[in-house]
Amino acid sequence: MSNSSSFFTRREILFLCATLCTLLWGSSYPAIKSGYAMLDIARNDIPAQMLFAGYRFLLAGIFLLFLCKLTGKALTGINLKQWRQISIMGLTQTTVQYVFFYIGLAHATGVKASILNATGTFFSVLLAHFIYHNDRLNHRKVLGCLAGFVGVMVVNFNNSALDFEVTLEGEGFIVIAAFTLAAASIYGKRISQHMDVLIMTAWQLAIGGLALMLLGWATGGSLKNFDIQSTLLLIYLALLSSAAFALWGTLLKYNPVGMVSIFNFLVPVFGVALSAIFLGETIMEWKYLIALVLVCGGIFLVTRVPRHQK
Repeated sequence: MSNSSSFFTRREILFLCATLCTLLWGSSYPAIKSGYAMLDIARNDIPAQMLFAGYRFLLAGIFLLFLCKLTGKALTGINLKQWRQISIMGLTQTTVQYVFFYIGLAHATGVKASILNATGTFFSVLLAHFIYHNDRLNHRKVLGCLAGFVGVMVVNFNNSALDFEVTLEGEGFIVIAAFTLAAASIYGKRISQHMDVLIMTAWQLAIGGLALMLLGWATGGSLKNFDIQSTLLLIYLALLSSAAFALWGTLLKYNPVGMVSIFNFLVPVFGVALSAIFLGETIMEWKYLIALVLVCGGIFLVTRVPRHQK
């Protein structure tokens, strides 16, 4: 990504691309719910959910590998060290993270899971503070993260959010999943400095997806009732994953982690809003507008460049 553009500034490009990623990930909420309904996957059927996710991410990796081939990128010019790094990233960012998230979601309410999953942004900003000298914490980042987190709480607020019961297999696993994703993203930023982002993303999605599939099969998971509609939905989920992860990886490669991670707060906002639209739920509530204002305010605080740096 160049430092300037004839049409957009670097900050505007970051805003547009990161918002597109979160919009795509947000659209996966109603898509996954619809997929579960089409394939008769129960909420507590974790093996089938892992299998479904495995199909999705393996297919996403294959799509990106095909794109790499079309654009003339070498798919096999990777040394042993890079294979090890990609495998670690795929198994953590895709496999381990989703295993903890699915188990946690089965033992916690969807509201609390969505709120606690947003802690991943805090983990990203905090880890970046200790790893990168140009990504230190400051008052703007702290206030921005707090504003975004409050926005996520507002959009998910109902009576179940006031239930303070906490379990390791429920809320604990959701937080572990959020930390795993944050750590893996920072690890991905490091290895992307010496590797093509598209190649890296393609292989890590394929490896992580394959591991999820094997876990799903090993634990008794099975998927039935596949038809044209559910297959097209699976293809859509794979395409959005390949596009969003590749673009997100590129943003992380060329921008401070804190400036990119703050946009993650938009995912649950888009997810709830799109679920309301596509699943026939009510969306005309003040909490959606308040949440969006808070999240956007947080993004502005974190991404705003002080005048003396312009």
